[in-house]
Amino acid sequence: MAEKGYRVAVVGATGAVGTMMIKVLEERRFPVVSLKALASARSAGKKVSFQDKMITVEELTERSFDGVQLALFSAGAGVSRRFAPLAAQAGCVVVDNSSAFRMDPEVPLVVPEVNPHAVRTHKGIIANPNCSTIQMVVALKPIQDAAKIKRIVVTTFQAVSGTGQKAVFELEAQVQAIVQARPVPRAVYPHQIAFNCLPHIGAFLDTGYTEEEMKMVNETRKIFEDPTIQVCATTVRVPVYYGHSESVAVETHRPLSVEEARALLRKAEGVVVVDEPSLNRYPMPMDAAGRDETFVGRIRKDISVEYGLVMWVVADNIRKGAATNAVQIAEILMREDLLRVP
Repeated sequence: MAEKGYRVAVVGATGAVGTMMIKVLEERRFPVVSLKALASARSAGKKVSFQDKMITVEELTERSFDGVQLALFSAGAGVSRRFAPLAAQAGCVVVDNSSAFRMDPEVPLVVPEVNPHAVRTHKGIIANPNCSTIQMVVALKPIQDAAKIKRIVVTTFQAVSGTGQKAVFELEAQVQAIVQARPVPRAVYPHQIAFNCLPHIGAFLDTGYTEEEMKMVNETRKIFEDPTIQVCATTVRVPVYYGHSESVAVETHRPLSVEEARALLRKAEGVVVVDEPSLNRYPMPMDAAGRDETFVGRIRKDISVEYGLVMWVVADNIRKGAATNAVQIAEILMREDLLRVP
């Protein structure tokens, strides 16, 4: 590390995740000696705040990464495919939040609480997993270690912020329109999202599953380094602003009691157990919003299989599901001296 810190760039700095990346860098006191805020030409000239300074957003170009040591990308798969390799060629380590490189066998897919060792294999680019996958594998890591997972059946209830800021604005506008008995505006989703649920995240595939559902299947296997784990996912968009919730049924190869699982989860890194249903205490997205932990509750035996558990998992999709996970990866790179010096 340089005497004062690292030269960092955030790509997509004016978006919801990019803005949060900058905030989390500051909150976690990542040693930044200089910060480049990069975005498209239409956002160039805007200002973002970092460490009590206003930084002017620059247009993302092929030369944006000269002298940069770490780049956090949050601008979509197309942008990442074009610019992440250029950043790596310039001597920068990229942590990419898009889907562009997640299943590339040459690119590690990392959740720091689960597979931090994978960071060491990077060749310039590290992928951030999908938000719904991140919180699930954080919760299932102690289960996998103790009893080896055979099968996962997961249903997600995902906040509109996972689609982006436009979806947040659309939900707000729809709620106001319904309350005021006005026509309901609709642009982001194929159906009204206010007071509704859409079992449709990502494009539908020929199998009947969506892209989002298959991300959870494939990414879980890669992160756990176990292609034998069977995963069946149903992903649903719900009218919540921030915080994804998941119902997770997990079948294991070895027996694991509810009490053992609860004790393991209480000790697990990044996990908070909220599991007192008799007192109406269980994780909810409104409580997870603004937090970096993954919350787990409703832990109970799956009565349909011999070795099985069911749990309810909640996390802030913009923080742990994206920005915080990326900064945590950067912290591992720093600790293990894996950031290059241009």
